[in-house]
Amino acid sequence: MAQFFHEDSVVIELRNYTARNIKNDLLSGALVAIALVPEAIAFSFIAGVSPVVGLYAAFIIGLITSLLGGKPGMISGATGSVAVVFVSLGLWVKRHYPGLDTETLSMTVLHYILITSILAGFIQVAVGLLRFGKFIRLVPQPALFGFVNGLAIVIALAQLPFLAPAHMERYHSWIEIVKASLFEHSEMYAIIAATMAIMYLLPKITKAVPAGLVAIVTATLVVYAAHIDTLKVGDLADLSHVALPHFIMPKLDLLFSWESLSVIVATAVVVALVGLIESLLTLSVLDEMSGSRGSGNKECVALGIGNVASGLFGGMAGCAMIGQSVINFTSGGLGRLSSFTAAMLLITLLILFSDLISIIPIATLIGIMFMVSLGTFEFSSIRRLKHMPLSDAIVLIAVTVITIVADLAVAVIAGIIISALVFAWKHAKISARSYSEGGKKVYELEGPLFFASVGSFNEQFDPKHDPDEVVIDFKRARVMDSSGAEAIDALTEKYKQAGKRLTLRHLSKDCKETLKIAGPFCTYEEDDPTYKVARDV
Repeated sequence: MAQFFHEDSVVIELRNYTARNIKNDLLSGALVAIALVPEAIAFSFIAGVSPVVGLYAAFIIGLITSLLGGKPGMISGATGSVAVVFVSLGLWVKRHYPGLDTETLSMTVLHYILITSILAGFIQVAVGLLRFGKFIRLVPQPALFGFVNGLAIVIALAQLPFLAPAHMERYHSWIEIVKASLFEHSEMYAIIAATMAIMYLLPKITKAVPAGLVAIVTATLVVYAAHIDTLKVGDLADLSHVALPHFIMPKLDLLFSWESLSVIVATAVVVALVGLIESLLTLSVLDEMSGSRGSGNKECVALGIGNVASGLFGGMAGCAMIGQSVINFTSGGLGRLSSFTAAMLLITLLILFSDLISIIPIATLIGIMFMVSLGTFEFSSIRRLKHMPLSDAIVLIAVTVITIVADLAVAVIAGIIISALVFAWKHAKISARSYSEGGKKVYELEGPLFFASVGSFNEQFDPKHDPDEVVIDFKRARVMDSSGAEAIDALTEKYKQAGKRLTLRHLSKDCKETLKIAGPFCTYEEDDPTYKVARDV
């Protein structure tokens, strides 16, 4: 595993820092640390566990990935996309253990989540060690746009519950709910608007300090000094008893039941895939923003180690957080020191300064996340829609919608499948030009020969009426997979049964070795191509 982690991955190399870079990383890390608190708490509620579980995950995963991750400055922790997967696991546990009291049931759900997180981490480490992280390149650009846009909308929608009236059941229509929300929580809207204004205007004046940090400090001081009654971080959870994470031995007897084991394994696979996809896509987004390339395989291993450690120390699984990563990047946090600072300051604030964290208005954090949502959304993709091929537009819209209504893994996989089918359809034709050459008939092919174009390939030839000597020239064609090789074999057999001589030109050496029937009929030309045909393994 040492090959994955070079010297600059496991230590924060201060010799590469200037005073300005250190300041930017420290300040942006501080901003991210504060913004991580309400999100970690909210995602814990989604998963059905104590807020401390999400906070521990944010600290542990964030710390490990900051040191070992494939992209300096990328922020990882408890995320909504992973927390949503744990919802179904919690519901299954509640159905499976109907007689447990509330406290025992809560602890049972926690242990299921811890074991699942550990297993998911091992899967992610294996993916990285096997270097499967490179397959993120298979995600087409329209699908990447769809992922970014969908996630931006999800980030914004996740803030709305904080704006809803506390007792919605007393209202008879959505109009009444909206009115109550506007009038009963007008101070929240004012703080949100002020925060967004600071986030937008301050960078135009100075970038000496992160605008988000200024917004948080300003809003907190105003709310505290003016005694404004508004929702605060402390209203979501009691942070007064948060301590350093300690080792927790998961209840391994849960694995001895086939029913429990099957549920845990199935959930762990989904958690691993969702975490890997979101992390690798976030890495791709940051690569595009920074102009430098990170290591996907290294990020897979680091995330897996982080999730294993999180599960062993009372935290749930997580992954990269595109919202917080964008906050960190746009605030000047480009090095490992920023993400390291965020993780260390998070646990420090929770243990030593929980009272200060508790009085931060939720509204200012909502305003920051709204600005993150606006900054994350790829508005240029909307303008490009009318210039895109219809297939690309469908992929972009489909991935966006599925990300919102389902989950990231399903959305990205659907985008890849749709793109692959469109590609296969577009390239499912291969053409042939025929001419005579010294009494022989020569077929000069053009196009890719693979599973989707085999039918078109077979339509080009007429073994029954062709002359006794036939040449098929592959100089302008390429055999893409084993289906293409099998089609050549089958065609060769047809000419052989018709009593005619068939010669194949310009096939790659690898393709010739794959052919079983047609191999002896291949001629070796000086300009044979060097590509390789895919083989079934």
